[in-house]
Amino acid sequence: MTSEQTTTAATFTISVQPSGRIFTAQDDETILTAAIRSGVGLPYSCKDGSCGSCKCKKLSGSVVHKEHAEKALSAAEEEAGFVLTCSARALTDVVLESRQVTDESAYPVKKLPVRVSSLTRASHDVMQVKLQLPAADHFKYHAGQYIEFILRDGARRAYSMATAPHFQEQAPGVELHIRHMSGGKFTDHVFGAMKERDILRVEGPFGSFFLREDSDKPIILLASGTGFAPVKALIEHMLHKGVTRPVALYWGGRRPADLYMDAWIRERAADMPNLSYVPVISNALPEDQWSGRTGFVHKAVLEDFADLSGYQVYACGAPIVVDSARSEYIGERGLPQEEFFADSFTSEADKHAA
Repeated sequence: MTSEQTTTAATFTISVQPSGRIFTAQDDETILTAAIRSGVGLPYSCKDGSCGSCKCKKLSGSVVHKEHAEKALSAAEEEAGFVLTCSARALTDVVLESRQVTDESAYPVKKLPVRVSSLTRASHDVMQVKLQLPAADHFKYHAGQYIEFILRDGARRAYSMATAPHFQEQAPGVELHIRHMSGGKFTDHVFGAMKERDILRVEGPFGSFFLREDSDKPIILLASGTGFAPVKALIEHMLHKGVTRPVALYWGGRRPADLYMDAWIRERAADMPNLSYVPVISNALPEDQWSGRTGFVHKAVLEDFADLSGYQVYACGAPIVVDSARSEYIGERGLPQEEFFADSFTSEADKHAA
């Protein structure tokens, strides 16, 4: 007579301080996966150990990390008790310190079909993709969050939604800004075979990049390239909500054409007296006849603000821009670490390099 033994995953309790939120995690899932499943809004961006947005202090307990980028969590930081929740699995009950947890920050994550409603070239390498959502689905998200396309082979590609959620009341749908990456499996398809009325599958919302509305601090929005997409959604949301906090937008590109919605911003600034706009170009050519600010976009903020201790910064775009801004704003201008919110656009090439 034989007997079959079944093994079940161990379950551990994860406590988050100072909020007191508690959820459970199985030993075969990351702490972040468990938090998302439980509706607990821990901070995060890339979900694959590349950006460091989910890094927080472990007060007690044991975890094991899967492979991750050194810049996201160094050996010294890990030794000091810091963890990447997107890469860490619990080995015991764990107590974390994370000051960005908010009860209302997590909307249900859903998988749903979407239909391509329009494809518009915003520039030579940026496609404005509008997706129609199922009318009965009531897809909820925060301005600034992102969705993931689920490809046929199971691979995923993440893109921020460039429309504020209140537009769902008029017509269920979202807008994405997709930059063409030469040789990219998904972006080659977007700029090649994709057509209107195609059906795709997405999951979301994801990310902790959204406006903290419980503050009255002035805001600096920092965007590079298509990092403007979630910033656009933030601006639409603030206009809709009547936010009067001073807002300074710094948008950087290599050439003027990279600021593909420059006219749109200038129109919004006319509607928002509290919004100022500083475009910054790093590699202008003589034929561009560019007479505005030049250099690295995050440096322009340093040139204009001697003290950031009373500000909130929302940075989105290339990892080098986000990482440099985080380091220099906090280290050189006194920005409180908990007032820096970021979404680092990590490409598949970045992930493999990491």
